[in-house]
Amino acid sequence: MLRIAVAQFNATVGDLTGNVERILECAAAARARGADVLLTPELALCGYPPEDLLLRPDFYRACKRALDDLAARVDGIALIVGHPEEHDGHRYNVATVIENGSIKAGYRKTRLPNYDVFDEKRYFDAGSEPCVVSLGGVRCGINICADIWEPGAAERAAGAGAELLLVLNASPCHLEKHHQRVEVMRERIAATGIPAIYANLVGGQDELVFDGASFALDAEGVCRMRLPQFEEALGVVDFDGGCLRSGDMADVLSVEAEAYRALVLGVRDYIGKSCFAGVIIGLSGGIDSALTLCVAVDALGADRVRAVMMPSPYTAQMSLDDSRAMIAALGVRYDELPIAPAMQTYQAMLDPLFAGLPADTAEENIQARIRGNILMALSNKTGALVLTTGNKSEMAVGYCTLYGDMAGGFAVIKDVYKTLVYRLARYRNTLCAHGVPVIPENIIVRPPSAELKPDQTDQDSLPPYEVLDAIVRAYMEEDRSPREIIAAGLPEEDVRRVVRLLRIAEYKRRQSPVGIRITPRGFGKDWRYPITNRYRDEF
Repeated sequence: MLRIAVAQFNATVGDLTGNVERILECAAAARARGADVLLTPELALCGYPPEDLLLRPDFYRACKRALDDLAARVDGIALIVGHPEEHDGHRYNVATVIENGSIKAGYRKTRLPNYDVFDEKRYFDAGSEPCVVSLGGVRCGINICADIWEPGAAERAAGAGAELLLVLNASPCHLEKHHQRVEVMRERIAATGIPAIYANLVGGQDELVFDGASFALDAEGVCRMRLPQFEEALGVVDFDGGCLRSGDMADVLSVEAEAYRALVLGVRDYIGKSCFAGVIIGLSGGIDSALTLCVAVDALGADRVRAVMMPSPYTAQMSLDDSRAMIAALGVRYDELPIAPAMQTYQAMLDPLFAGLPADTAEENIQARIRGNILMALSNKTGALVLTTGNKSEMAVGYCTLYGDMAGGFAVIKDVYKTLVYRLARYRNTLCAHGVPVIPENIIVRPPSAELKPDQTDQDSLPPYEVLDAIVRAYMEEDRSPREIIAAGLPEEDVRRVVRLLRIAEYKRRQSPVGIRITPRGFGKDWRYPITNRYRDEF
């Protein structure tokens, strides 16, 4: 029998010393559970994705020193660790097998993904040879992440005599991606006839969140082990006579729980790994800032979160009351700074320049920019990072103000559609102690409004959010043509309007802060729309 431990841990990009120590801690825990082998995630030694650090020769030398240090210190267990390697002028994404203090074998990733958020062909050369290594008398084939998404690498490992497939992964999440990974792995198992163990990274890295959810499938494709989503864990799988056994079987989260935990982990790691003192959030009394505040408190604790309410003459008393109620429930530091005096100063300064011109969005946007200036001033003074509160629906159509509500360092719900914002708000309220909701019902049910002019609602400027979100999802995530979207039943007038707004808002989105990605395509690394272009979709 061979006992394999799977370590899904939270590596930090570039923290080679810290990552080595975490791997050693995992190795000690694995030995304590009787494991013969420890399987770690893809590029666990350096963190994933290291991006252009991989263009620096010194980075490879530092990784080699860290690998040698790890090999000299790991004891009593075979270790499979991912790291970058430079060899004879070529660079590879590698899985190295360490046993008894020395390197026993190595595998170079064959399939280099160059789509969505991945650009590994920018950094690595592709390997070509299978790697099958005997561990405890079991012939183990090794693959790395994208290798298993298409036929080829797994089949070569099986052809070289592998009895068991061990896969190192750094697969970022989007909602319900876990199910997709399992189905892909089942395809490889059906093609090879051998079971597989899938170790995935967990943690936040800039816009990406890795959800863990490592698993093991037997030769019939039946799940025999599943580790939790969005938390570090060590699982153990026994391979005996071709069969897999494990006592580790975590539940699969609901979509709402998955999305919320991704946001919490993304905020915790972005702030923690970047060493910010805390965060500042501008409250509006609306649902977006309410949800962002809850995520921040759950990620960091109330003591590291500061909320600032900046009412204007157009702010409803209900917005103030609801914000105060949330603050009382969450216990964060809270300040109220009315912006009417600043509005009056701006008006006096600009009236001579605006003479003869009607009032329009310029006056509305000044309010947002006053608030942005206040938040950034507090950020500069305290070292806390401003979290922006704009959602994906707003970002898609430019319903946001440059240097106003877009001012900040991290966009928590940038990839969360407005319709999902409502679902997450209700989900968060189910987590409250004693059944008392932390987000007041008023915030959830009232018509959303920017409150920049009297009696304003979002639907004055936008289609209903159910329609807007469906159009954005079809056009932006699924690459469907306007004709197809209209044929699917969405109103032609709204489709024309939303597609136009999507196109002209790109210059704004390029200036927005990085934000957490939870959909198959976010407004980040995997959306590269030219700002200057004259292409027009056919209708």
